[in-house]
Amino acid sequence: MSFPLHWTNWSKKTENTMTLDQARNEIDRLTDQINHHNDLYYQQSRSEISDFEFDKLLERLIQLEGQFPELKKEDSPSQRVGGTITKEFETVLHKYRMLSLGNTYSQEELREFDARVAKGLENQAYEYFCELKFDGVALSLTYENGLLKRAVTRGDGTKGDDITNNAKTIRSIPLRLKANVPSEFEVRGEAFFPLKEFERVNNEREDVGEERLANPRNAASGTLKMQDSKVVASRKLNCFLYYLLGDNLDYSTHSEAISAIESWGFNVSPTYKKCNDIDAVIAYIEEWEEKRHDLPVETDGIVVKVNELSQQEQLGFTAKSPRWAIAYKYKAESATTVLESISYQVGRTGAVTPVANLRPVLLAGTTVKRASLHNANEIERLGLHIGDTVHVEKGGEIIPKVTSVETSLRNPESNPVEYITQCPECGTELVREDGEANHYCPNEEGCPPQILGKIEHFIQRNALDIDKLGPETIKGLLDNALIENYADLYDLTFEQLNGLEFKIYSEKKGDYSIRSLREKSAGNIIQAIENSKSIPFERVLFGLGIRFVGKTVAEKLADHFQSVDRLKEADYDSLIEVPEIGDRIAESVIEFFQEDRNLRIIEKLGLAGVQLHHEAKEQVVEGNNLENRTFVISGVFQQFSRDELKEKIKANGGKVVSSISGKLDFLLAGDKMGPSKLEKANKLGTTIISEEDFLNMI
Repeated sequence: MSFPLHWTNWSKKTENTMTLDQARNEIDRLTDQINHHNDLYYQQSRSEISDFEFDKLLERLIQLEGQFPELKKEDSPSQRVGGTITKEFETVLHKYRMLSLGNTYSQEELREFDARVAKGLENQAYEYFCELKFDGVALSLTYENGLLKRAVTRGDGTKGDDITNNAKTIRSIPLRLKANVPSEFEVRGEAFFPLKEFERVNNEREDVGEERLANPRNAASGTLKMQDSKVVASRKLNCFLYYLLGDNLDYSTHSEAISAIESWGFNVSPTYKKCNDIDAVIAYIEEWEEKRHDLPVETDGIVVKVNELSQQEQLGFTAKSPRWAIAYKYKAESATTVLESISYQVGRTGAVTPVANLRPVLLAGTTVKRASLHNANEIERLGLHIGDTVHVEKGGEIIPKVTSVETSLRNPESNPVEYITQCPECGTELVREDGEANHYCPNEEGCPPQILGKIEHFIQRNALDIDKLGPETIKGLLDNALIENYADLYDLTFEQLNGLEFKIYSEKKGDYSIRSLREKSAGNIIQAIENSKSIPFERVLFGLGIRFVGKTVAEKLADHFQSVDRLKEADYDSLIEVPEIGDRIAESVIEFFQEDRNLRIIEKLGLAGVQLHHEAKEQVVEGNNLENRTFVISGVFQQFSRDELKEKIKANGGKVVSSISGKLDFLLAGDKMGPSKLEKANKLGTTIISEEDFLNMI
């Protein structure tokens, strides 16, 4: 499929010249293109265009739908990016109960299950259908006339939560099916956190000083119940489908039904297999015991189903589970080894993380030398002594973890591990805030890994995108006293970099070697730094490294305050007015801008030409019903985000302010509005209006 490259003036060209019919045709064309590329990527594992080009297609569609909202379709690909706020998840009765499966961990019990099946079928011939059991969240998806109508969690098996808006952000779940499909049916599957995405999100959380998510399964479950579907979209969940239900479906076996949903465009894991007997089932189980570790998703077992649907019906159900299916669970991957020492790593935010250094041991197909110990609480819970024989597991976790100690093998002369009190890098006394699990080094200006980490954070792709600088080069710049912080990057010259020598450490050799920057590399670095001056404000704000301010939070703060000058003047009340900004983030932002060194760095960035404010947008005019009226917006709304309400007010002649005063005309109040604002509005006699009142006004 050919791909249009004329992006630049598109929005200006269409702003006032496109007719409704032209917009409809363009939206249809964009929708077809996006769906085509989405299908290629998620169903056929190939791509014809870059991520950038795909994002541009989606951006154009969203822009058109904003200009012509009456043309936005229920199955528009724009829903993949989220943005819908769900305050409460409606409880829905399942048309067909979602029962859990009986579990077994032994081949002997599996053969007992087979004997029960044979007895229940009165010695009829039968076969099994085997598929991997993915460690995620069970979902029920209902389609009507090929359109996704509802996505519901398992819940208690009889009823679950309607999470349709969040499920629509999962790009492997079709919003509309092009195939000739039944008028109504239900398909079930497992939504999961791909391991690569789970690690990406955890690295981002760690980068802003937040606790890592515990494991992919719990993280997927929590993600699907988030109120803001835009955050759900950013997590990039996936979903494998494995079961078809409906009235008058023309299939006699489960394998036929799976083939059907594959042909309709559903994402089915290609790991399934038909097995003639229980011996073949056991062979399949043994085959995948090691192979499953190469998959991009956590698995915890194998699901075994009788393949013939009429035989499933004949076998029936117990009160809790079907008699025609069972889950064989793999035991958690575990190994025993010796704790040789504990090292302590210092991150960009000063958080200190203990790591167990282990005698190398084979676990889940890889040699493990280190394992996570999380924090001081975990060391205390385990009661660790150096030299202990410990159990290490890799089930449900990306990084192996120490789970228990074999105290019977402990050397009686060994002593309990005492958590360090000083920073291992700079010697500063560690601090531990009330209610927090981690210890921190407060020496932001003098602790080498914190300084290096802040610069690495600033130059990363999601921030200033200075991709020609690597960790070794940054260390070289620091060692040669050419920079002290990320703002100093903008003082660098080609002459300083050309021929610059710095040390590189090789783990393999266990020694340092000298490297020097060549002319071309020096020029590329200078050009990349210059290019970073055009990076948008929200990414610069993320790059500043304010604790707890990740990429999404930075976008919300940038949209709300528009410039770093307004943000640094913001008080606590105005900060928590921003959607998803709570106490912890507000306090961290205020604390950041109270530090003189941070203000000096920001001033230097501004003088260098880095973007510290949003580019002014051309104001859309819809009317003048709100002319000379002032509004404060507070709470969560059904039909609009807070930013959309601001744009609506401005488009109709009104003005949005951040605080309540005697001069304020209206407090636009949504759910979960701050009580202090409501109290102040009542005290001043301010008119309080609802979302419905506002719509009537415009």
